[in-house]
Amino acid sequence: MFVIEEELKKLPAKPGVYLMHDEKDEIIYVGKAISLKNRVRQYFQSSRNKGVKIEQMVTHIRRFEYIVTDSELEALVLECNLIKEYRPKYNTMLVDDKTYPFIKVTVQEPFPRIMMVRRQAKDKAKYFGPFTSSQAVKDIIDMVRKLYRLRSCGRTLPRDIGKERPCLYYHIKQCDAPCQGYISSDQYRESIDEVVKFLSGHYDGILKELEEKMLEASEQMEFEKAIEYRELISSVKKISEKQKITDAGRPGEDRDVLAVAREEGDAVVQVFFIRGGRLIGRDHFYLRTDPDETKAEILASFIKQFYAGTPYIPRELLLPYELAEADLLTEWMTKRRGHKVTFTVPKKGEKEKLCELAQKNAAMVLAKDKERLIREAGRTTGAVRELEKIIGIAGIHRMEAFDISNTNGFASVGSMVVYEDGKPKRSDYRKFRIKGVEGADDYASMREVLTRRFQHGLKEKEEGKEFGGFTVFPDLILMDGGKGQVHIAEEVLDALHIQIPVCGMVKDDRHRTRGLYYRDEELPIRTDSEAFKLITRVQDEAHRFAIEFHRKLRAQGQVHSILDEIPGVGPKRRKDLMKHFQSLDAIRQADVEELKKLPTMNEKSAQDVYNFFH
Repeated sequence: MFVIEEELKKLPAKPGVYLMHDEKDEIIYVGKAISLKNRVRQYFQSSRNKGVKIEQMVTHIRRFEYIVTDSELEALVLECNLIKEYRPKYNTMLVDDKTYPFIKVTVQEPFPRIMMVRRQAKDKAKYFGPFTSSQAVKDIIDMVRKLYRLRSCGRTLPRDIGKERPCLYYHIKQCDAPCQGYISSDQYRESIDEVVKFLSGHYDGILKELEEKMLEASEQMEFEKAIEYRELISSVKKISEKQKITDAGRPGEDRDVLAVAREEGDAVVQVFFIRGGRLIGRDHFYLRTDPDETKAEILASFIKQFYAGTPYIPRELLLPYELAEADLLTEWMTKRRGHKVTFTVPKKGEKEKLCELAQKNAAMVLAKDKERLIREAGRTTGAVRELEKIIGIAGIHRMEAFDISNTNGFASVGSMVVYEDGKPKRSDYRKFRIKGVEGADDYASMREVLTRRFQHGLKEKEEGKEFGGFTVFPDLILMDGGKGQVHIAEEVLDALHIQIPVCGMVKDDRHRTRGLYYRDEELPIRTDSEAFKLITRVQDEAHRFAIEFHRKLRAQGQVHSILDEIPGVGPKRRKDLMKHFQSLDAIRQADVEELKKLPTMNEKSAQDVYNFFH
């Protein structure tokens, strides 16, 4: 039994990370400390002013654990990772999980390519960005390929020169076909050098060249070509206009400008991305916060979560306030970047104006999207609260739903999708290939999937795995079917001595959900309620994920049935057999005369099928 007062005495006076657990053993808060002994004790001292959220959290703590680290910096890194993994209820959480695209030019190749990527690799290629708009990146790449007639294929050149015919892009004059040896590596490299200049922000030369070509085409009455050049000029000008705003720093400077706007439990952080001295984009991020937190504390939480995941860290961050952990955060970001990172709080000049502009943008976004945030909360956490009332249980945080997919009874696969606080948690989705069931037996397939899922979870818990794929158990299981599927799930859980509520979705004659099956009772649910809409989304997502997995296996040629092994039975006969007999057992029990009745079967093929099973 965990006695908090006794465990507090055992805490070491060393740096580390602590994790608070509630009555269901879920992690509800993650924090770091220079001294675990001093910091964790503070939560349980009544004399301290902890704020409303922390006081509420303390009432739910049933136990805590801690991990000792060698330094406060290591504790910070671990804290970031644990918050991202568990998304604890009482931590200030970054709601958005965005990744930004880069433009990559593979200058290390003899015939380089230009492409969009989400991560920077140490591969000697040149990277430009990050950009805030994927569509903008696609437009730039498309324009550059047309302008400089660059290849878009993945062929290995010069090794594969002449091995295949030139592609469509050569025929429509958007590629010079280096794959055929029609352009030398040196000539191609000249175009790449121009591309690199263009992506670095040198637009004047390109605009002049395009204008000359447009005039030349007009004089030769090649009006279609002139229009094409005019459109390219327009595209280049649009890109250059977006990057006209510069800051007062040195040329080529990379920095992010951050600002915060907050209202009660909602906060928005606005970020301006300045690369090479140009503002290449801006974006905003929503955070779930404690009303007692200061803007500086919110900003510190944002920096930990955002820069732990972003692939690029700039040289400087412009901030509106001094941060209590500034030294530690700069040390951490410097280590991640590999070069010095500084935090600056400007007091005057152009930098201060940039911070003010970011602040105004954050306030505008929060004011504009306040209603949307309220609607979003209704669709997610509000829908979960409705569901709790309908089935009469409280504290639903994590839901798991399962589905089975097969083709003509063969190659069944299972899916598990996860929703937390009404939102999909795709990192926890899991796929299952059914191993022990032949034919279209959805009940047996579901029994196998659930057994494997929870046996695996129990094993991970026994091994003390903190981050196992099945370690965290749901607060509610949603089954796609009604009474039958629910009872299968309950039997599996009983056999494994696990107590988790199971709820089924009851269908009407048109296969539409009409109610919920829970504890041997059908509960009505309004079709216009947010709870109903959430259940439908979960149901559709489980179904989509299973079908997608099955299609992928079919495309890879991994879907195989026992009928594939019978000589003389091809796709048409296999389909005919399954359509007529419905299952492998029925085919196995059929005699030659029954088999011969099928339109695609003759005497020999019927005898081959019979002999195979007998």
